[in-house]
Amino acid sequence: MSVSLYYSAHRTTPLTEAESASIAHVVAAHIASFPYSDEESLYVYDRAAGPQEIVAGSTKMPLDPGRLMPVIAHVLDSVTELRRAMPDADWRVHMDDLDVPWDEAEGYALPGMRDADLIAEFAAVPDGAAG
Repeated sequence: MSVSLYYSAHRTTPLTEAESASIAHVVAAHIASFPYSDEESLYVYDRAAGPQEIVAGSTKMPLDPGRLMPVIAHVLDSVTELRRAMPDADWRVHMDDLDVPWDEAEGYALPGMRDADLIAEFAAVPDGAAG
């Protein structure tokens, strides 16, 4: 069973050209620095689902437990950049039914996502053993 991270922003006004350029820059920088070419990374949909949705996307989380925390951190850092480029939008970021909290200083983060010991513990789990 796969788990995905979903992100979306809503507001009544459409994206400006500058905001569209900022989104393109964040996505390009994310792809260039993403650590795993064989995993899904930040994916912003081409079309909005509704008239007030200005940005939306999703990322399927890796099945390899050793890659989970680095992927989560990398994608949430990119979504944080997107939100900061459009601070007047209403944002929702969630993993299936779990909302990811926003912190003004840190951005989007989950507990332990940068904890070196936890990352090492996940990395020690053989592929397929976490499911």
